[in-house]
Amino acid sequence: MADVAPMDLVVLADDEGNSVRIKVLGPEPTWLAGLAGEIVVETPFVSGRTNLILSASKLQAWGNALDGLDAGQDIAWMEMDGGPSVFIQLTGDWDCPEVVVKDESYSMVTVRVPIVLPADWIASHRRRLRALTDSWKRPQ
Repeated sequence: MADVAPMDLVVLADDEGNSVRIKVLGPEPTWLAGLAGEIVVETPFVSGRTNLILSASKLQAWGNALDGLDAGQDIAWMEMDGGPSVFIQLTGDWDCPEVVVKDESYSMVTVRVPIVLPADWIASHRRRLRALTDSWKRPQ
């Protein structure tokens, strides 16, 4: 298996200091078919992080979520997967997209972050996903 360099898979951030990032840290030492990662939330008011494990199916689901977002649909990613979930609502309460991170299985905390996203954010995330999947050679 090729080593995967640490990278930001998801970067949802604006000029107001609000951001939700999903960082890939590298191969998951406890599961050969997974990647260690974390969700990092930073705002001027609150910040936090939670660990997660990314699998090939979760990465495929992220690609499908990007397709839905590109079609103008709100999405739920990793919902009901036994770990944290990410929801993106394209039109939130503040007339901009909102990212909701739910960590019901561990901390039982939900965070809602309004983020003004750049016009090319979906295409940028497709490139990030492609770069990760191209570099990650999973065991057969």
